Amino acid sequence: MSAVPLSGERILVVGPSWVGDMVMAQSLLKTLRQRQPDCHIGVVAPGWSQPILERMEEVAEVATLDVTHGEFGWGSRRALAKRLTGRFDRAIVLPRSWKSALVPFLARIPRRTGYTGEQRFGLLNERRPLDKTVLDQTVKRFVALGLPADADLEALSVPRPRLRVDTENLAAVRDSLGLSSRPAIGMMPGAEYGPAKQWPLGHFRELAQRLVAEGFEVRVLGGPKDAEAGAVIAEGQTGVHNLCGKTRLADAVDLLADCRQVVTNDSGLMHVAAAVGTGVQALYGSSSPRYTPPLTDEATIHTLALECSPCFQRTCPLGHTNCLVQLSPQRVLQAVLASRAELIGRS
Repeated sequence: MSAVPLSGERILVVGPSWVGDMVMAQSLLKTLRQRQPDCHIGVVAPGWSQPILERMEEVAEVATLDVTHGEFGWGSRRALAKRLTGRFDRAIVLPRSWKSALVPFLARIPRRTGYTGEQRFGLLNERRPLDKTVLDQTVKRFVALGLPADADLEALSVPRPRLRVDTENLAAVRDSLGLSSRPAIGMMPGAEYGPAKQWPLGHFRELAQRLVAEGFEVRVLGGPKDAEAGAVIAEGQTGVHNLCGKTRLADAVDLLADCRQVVTNDSGLMHVAAAVGTGVQALYGSSSPRYTPPLTDEATIHTLALECSPCFQRTCPLGHTNCLVQLSPQRVLQAVLASRAELIGRS
């Protein structure tokens, strides 16, 4: 951890545990910095998220807390709290769980803010009600916690995430992976939440084939869990690279910035792509673009808005996932080509 400056408020943000939510949390960090340019911002976050936080200019330090999903991790939380004691003036707790508020409480941070939830009496001393009709998006809920309790949330301003791109790392990664100089389209077939958010792999494969025929290189990106899906999309197709599990998260940030557009499920990497300024073709099935939209003007939303969707389920309760199956590769291809024509027209 870096030394904390003597001037400016010292703010500790307890971050979320998902890639997309961590990217959206930057909107809060930007809000804090806009309101107090000399503030010092630390973030409590899982170790995997450090490559994302390092690309945010607002973050002065990362306090790593590696606790697996479902694990209480009392020893880890207590040890981290001991290291943070006396170093921060205020804490903002983004998750609504009881255990997420423990570190600021144990660290005796004087002001501890978060939404009501899971009986966090005492752990938080500024508990705010969550009006989901006004704060109808995750990013708005994050930003609102950085404003005074009496702020007009109807007029909420949300600064968009913007991750720094490492051009030297990009050049090295492109060379090591044998990528070409052709204009690239990224594909993200994964969605950690569940299969009801995943466009069929056959649709991704058909679209990849058509994109290669249009002169694009296709890069399939994701973690090790997505490697098999990437293989289905790329197998036997020249110009389609299965990079799932072959890159670090920091590499994925740079590779996405190098793509002209991405075709993606509602996933964490969708938000990364938006935050590096890449055009997004966003595919929504069981989830809703009203709740977690890509935060960019360069996005096309694909949703069929069937009577049964969004259901917000991990697996389709009706067993057919028609909200995604009936979303055709041809529709998405036309959107990609239209966006390319628009970009050419601007240049």
